[in-house]
Amino acid sequence: MLLELTTNQKGLVAETAIIHEAVKLGVGVARPMDDERYDLILDFDGELIRVQCKWAKRAGVVVVVRCYSCRRAADGLRRRAYTSKETDAIAAYCPEVERCYLIPATVFSGRMQLHLRLERSKNNQTVGVNWACNYEFGARLP
Repeated sequence: MLLELTTNQKGLVAETAIIHEAVKLGVGVARPMDDERYDLILDFDGELIRVQCKWAKRAGVVVVVRCYSCRRAADGLRRRAYTSKETDAIAAYCPEVERCYLIPATVFSGRMQLHLRLERSKNNQTVGVNWACNYEFGARLP
């Protein structure tokens, strides 16, 4: 029986999967010492990028990546989108497809969520589609 994971547990699973994928591909990994808007620093042959790690869900033929953080405030839950000033990329782990994705800030900056399409749409639309295969971690290596 699979237990329902808490939000913190999902975050830890995602971060661990992303670290594992980075190390497998020879990418250096560091963790910031302070509480930042990013979880990891990845070293691509001397190019350092700030990465926010996310758990992503499959919803039919897309992987849904949340591009925001949540925190409790006096007036309820407060959501804030990530921007290119705070993080250079979002790395997302989707357990349903067992894949890690690396999405540059130019794609997500200021957006609340992003859909990565796994299959063609029924109407064969291709304009504005973010294909999941183009953002798989290994495909994004510089």
